Amino acid sequence: MKTAIKKIIQDALEKAREAGELELSPFPEIVVEKPKDETLGDFSTNVAMILARSERKNPKVIAESVTRYLKNGELSQAEIAGPGFINIKMSQEFFLERLRNAVSQGEDFGRSDLGQGTKVLIEFVSANPTGPLHVGHGRGAAVGDALARILKKAGYDLSAEYYINDVGNQMNFLGRSTWLRYRELLGEAIEFPEDHYRGEYIKDIAGEIVDQKGKEFLNKPEEECIPFFRKFAKDNILKGIEKDLSEFRVTFDNWFSEQSLYEDKSIEKAVDWLDGEGHIYEKDGAVWLKSSAFDDDKDRVIVKQTGERTYFCSDIAYHQNKINRGFKKLINLMGADHHGYVPRMAAVLEAMGYDKNIFKILLVQFVSLLRAGEKVPMSTRSGEFETLADVVKEVGVDAARYYFLMRSSDTHLDFDLELAKKETPDNPVFYIQYAHARICSIFRTAEEKGVAWNRSVDVDLSPLVEEEEFAIIRAILAFPEVVEKSARALEVHRISHYLLDLVSRFHGYYSRHRVISGDKSLTLARLFLLDALKTTIRNGFELMGISSPEKM
Repeated sequence: MKTAIKKIIQDALEKAREAGELELSPFPEIVVEKPKDETLGDFSTNVAMILARSERKNPKVIAESVTRYLKNGELSQAEIAGPGFINIKMSQEFFLERLRNAVSQGEDFGRSDLGQGTKVLIEFVSANPTGPLHVGHGRGAAVGDALARILKKAGYDLSAEYYINDVGNQMNFLGRSTWLRYRELLGEAIEFPEDHYRGEYIKDIAGEIVDQKGKEFLNKPEEECIPFFRKFAKDNILKGIEKDLSEFRVTFDNWFSEQSLYEDKSIEKAVDWLDGEGHIYEKDGAVWLKSSAFDDDKDRVIVKQTGERTYFCSDIAYHQNKINRGFKKLINLMGADHHGYVPRMAAVLEAMGYDKNIFKILLVQFVSLLRAGEKVPMSTRSGEFETLADVVKEVGVDAARYYFLMRSSDTHLDFDLELAKKETPDNPVFYIQYAHARICSIFRTAEEKGVAWNRSVDVDLSPLVEEEEFAIIRAILAFPEVVEKSARALEVHRISHYLLDLVSRFHGYYSRHRVISGDKSLTLARLFLLDALKTTIRNGFELMGISSPEKM
């Protein structure tokens, strides 16, 4: 809608220039906002104040010139407020015509070409395959998946990827933990190390190996056993992670193995390239990247004294691989404890000759799971953690996803399990889903009463005259803008806030106005409005990965 308003304002400015009232050099960027007080108008612009300096005139004088030429059949009123704001009120037909267009778009309502097909790779979750996903991973999964859906809706060529950290000490610890539990299950007395993985899932994996292999590894030396146990445990855990994510409605276009970067010598080539460009040096037996030369706070080790390459070294090759695959924007979702990763990765991309703005990290803050008002402790190695699968089983996929998405991802989240299960208006996901189900029920009632509803038939919308109806219409028509803003800012919580506001308007309206009545024209017009509302709720929930039930 704002695009149409900007065009109307632009036409008015052009007419003022033609009349010699404005110079318009340079021509201003037109900003259109919604007034905080809806009674002041549908839209507001500060263009007069923006022009004040270049035009060398009082903003109110400029505003008077602009409003004089704001003549348009879709505009009903333009008034000057404060130091020079122009508040604009549109005609009812302006909104009704756009409501028709929204309904005609159906599931495409909210889609745009903002991204213009730009290739974007979003990497998220990427949890080490050393244990089941916990609720912290769940938040990253929900945010990453919702962001991918939003960016696709906004016209980006989006691919989602999971990076498998299947190299390094944590994998050796995993293999050894499983091997020790295997021996323990076969009767050996084992003193289990504190720094190994102690969860029950390790015993379960070891039990599967016993079932499949029996005592085959019992008398073999550790160095012969660990590779098998490491791979078996990794594959088992990854399979479980993929299953949990699939049930959480999260899928990936690609699962990328860190090991593959070693196998195709990508890491070796990346290090050689950096060496050839003079970006690395040796010190204390280790190899360092001169990342401080590119705004990082210090240089970083990429090869340890032992010759082992660091995770950062792998990440250099991995991100070079992403760019070589043709992606123009790289988005990584990482835990809040990875804040130091941002400058070092930006530094290495700049060192390699890439625009560091190609790379964006979103830090997802921690989740505290509350049960009966008490926080649930979470530690992967101790085994004291709540898995994502357990939370989903308890509250359902819809509630879990909504609660992970209801707050900005860069703020801490308290996940209240009891509230998430309530079927009351206090529970926002229930409140929104109930609105959709209630609308579906109204359509079923209309059918039972013989009211023929056909979306393809041209409905007379002139009976819609209530201010509450137009408040709902304006809210519906704001949906594409909300999607675009979410895509630009990479903020998924905007959708949940929008839907909550939208359905609160509906619930209030429905409590005061009958949809189905003896007035056929009014009934059909209100059914048309509810059809648009139902489509918008469904499309918004689709971006959040949440279902829209027709009955509750």
